[in-house]
Amino acid sequence: MQHDQEPSDTAASYFLSLIWWPLLYFGALLGAGMAFASAAPLFWFNIVYAALFLAIVALERLMPHREEWLQHDGETLNDIGHTLLTKGTAQLAVAATAIAPMAMATLTRADDHASHLWPTQWPLIAQVVLALVIAEFGLYWSHRIAHENLFFWRFHALHHSVVRLWVVNTGRFHVIDSLIKMALSQAPLYLLDAPLPVFLWVGAVTAITGLLTHCNVETRTALFDPIFATPKLHRWHHSKTLKEGNSNYCENIMVWDHVFGTYLNPAKASPDRLGISGKVASDFLGQIAQPFSRKGARQILGRQTVPDDQVKPVETSDAVARISEA
Repeated sequence: MQHDQEPSDTAASYFLSLIWWPLLYFGALLGAGMAFASAAPLFWFNIVYAALFLAIVALERLMPHREEWLQHDGETLNDIGHTLLTKGTAQLAVAATAIAPMAMATLTRADDHASHLWPTQWPLIAQVVLALVIAEFGLYWSHRIAHENLFFWRFHALHHSVVRLWVVNTGRFHVIDSLIKMALSQAPLYLLDAPLPVFLWVGAVTAITGLLTHCNVETRTALFDPIFATPKLHRWHHSKTLKEGNSNYCENIMVWDHVFGTYLNPAKASPDRLGISGKVASDFLGQIAQPFSRKGARQILGRQTVPDDQVKPVETSDAVARISEA
């Protein structure tokens, strides 16, 4: 943030830093509700998602958390490519594993809820809260294992290879990493026979929260930090320091970080540096292929020197360096 502003500008920026996150978060959820009530829920939700994205882009220019994170890092096209691939795959997977089977079940059997494990008699908002807690358990452990197990880290490292956080690299996930998280978070809901609206809402909350947590916007969310995954908490998750980066694994609500002792919320707004110890490929297809070869995995883990024209170095991370040396 700029620190040489006029007092009125400073007061206005401070006030905006207090209110913009809850306004966009709950406003986007309201938009999602309207989308899901329409005849084309996924289409209109994508419109809401795009509007949220554009609002965050504007705020990043108006009141950035870190000015240096506005500088080009050469990864924008790669970030967009990974976002389109993972988001498209996720929506296709939801259609294949949730929407289509539920539609078929509706056509082939009576609406008999007697055998359902899911509490369909609850109000929808209560069902969604329950689903978020259950799904978050899968998200938490898939995320934590991706940090603590070197095999899974080779896929997740792509996300942590960024040296800045901004809205465009929200979806910078390897598609395998994304599919693992989705499977572990949604499988329990499917086994419990959760209805389609619950799946849609869990997906919506996760998508909306993801955009907001990665943004480079000055925020003051002290009231929300203990409950929700906020930008501040996620910045510390991207820290280069082991005791800082191995924290805040939850992606929507922080319940399991509290339970398992990995919640971190320092007074400082963000860590000094981000990144990993290894090297990632410089091109989109190379980044997708890299984890599947032994050589590529060693590059990601920082265990092999390769020509500069084949990989792109990123900031050194003490956290991953110590893990890779284990």
